[in-house]
Amino acid sequence: MKSAILALAGALALMPAAVQADTLVEVESARVKEGVPLPTFKADASWPTLPDDLILGQVPGLAVAKDDTVWVLTRPNSLNPTEAGLDRDPPLTVACCKSPPHILQFDREGTLLRAWGGPELAPGESTVTGEGREAVEEGDEQWPANVHGLFVDEAGTVWIGGNGGGDHVVLNFTPDGEFIRQIGRRQMTEGNLSESYLGNPADIAHDGKSVLVADGYTNTRVIAFASEDLSFEQLWGAYGTEPGSGTRGGAFDQSMATSTAEGGPDPQAGDFEPMVHCVVRGPENTVYVCDRRNNRVQVFREGPEGIEFLENVVIAPETGGTRTASDVAFSPDGTYVYVADMMNGRVWILTRADHEIVGWFGRNGRYPGQFIWLHSVDVDSEGNVYTTEVNTGRRVQRFVFQGYED
Repeated sequence: MKSAILALAGALALMPAAVQADTLVEVESARVKEGVPLPTFKADASWPTLPDDLILGQVPGLAVAKDDTVWVLTRPNSLNPTEAGLDRDPPLTVACCKSPPHILQFDREGTLLRAWGGPELAPGESTVTGEGREAVEEGDEQWPANVHGLFVDEAGTVWIGGNGGGDHVVLNFTPDGEFIRQIGRRQMTEGNLSESYLGNPADIAHDGKSVLVADGYTNTRVIAFASEDLSFEQLWGAYGTEPGSGTRGGAFDQSMATSTAEGGPDPQAGDFEPMVHCVVRGPENTVYVCDRRNNRVQVFREGPEGIEFLENVVIAPETGGTRTASDVAFSPDGTYVYVADMMNGRVWILTRADHEIVGWFGRNGRYPGQFIWLHSVDVDSEGNVYTTEVNTGRRVQRFVFQGYED
């Protein structure tokens, strides 16, 4: 086991209110349903504050911890040499930039507190020969080749997954990056009914009793493990039934995210499609699962007898391309559900009581308040919304809650 790296630290500093007001940007939004108060937001164009020599790559994971610090999962390997020239020996640039570690922790004001991550923190070692799709890995390295999904639990420990070639593992670390334990093993997968091995897990949720995994890019299911010893508890597919849609053959390639080879979205499908993209615990023992390729979120309830299917929530069903439901979050009082829509570049706002859409904010674009491949969403205790983007979006944004529009 290797020691963690506490790479960077930043001092807490509150931004004066007048300065913050100058950085808030109007965002495109709309009301869909009348008669319901609609949460409103402005984008904070100054958030976060990165060290002068860092640049973000793709950002496939986000978690707001119970202390309102914001944890971000990055893909430094998504940066090319012209973007991160300081990484080269000798450097290709006399100015910025270098790639960040995989995991960054910010305070609410956007100051960087911690940064760590990489193969040196996880068990095993590997040698990679070749590049891109021709790369061949030999060894038993457990750090994902392509990180995907981030969760920070009540104890402050950090969980990550991966959807790269052979990334069939979920890893658990202390806040400082010390390895604790793992579920599954890289390079080993056994399909939807396996009680031990995963298939490109996309997301994690841990409540201190059990660990839920959206398993995810190769498999098409959710699987639960006991918190104490990570022993198998249960697994399910769409509608709470045994997963029956098979598994993805071969490694996931990003081009598959926009493919219509399977015939396009089917919000009423009896099975999940590959890219079971999120698993999020909500109020009243509910569990929300993103079936991104079918443009829907399925809602379940955990109980003594196992999992119970509650509702099929359809999000912009006619949407193609990268599809819609990529992540879910909740307002602090549990009244509203926020659903990140990757293809349409929107955050949909639903009332949790009936899952009716009442409005949305955001649009596709590259300016503050806009999105390219919107991936993750979460909310802090004051109702501020945070989002991340992958592909060429490559950023994390903060949307400051402005109150309700009647």
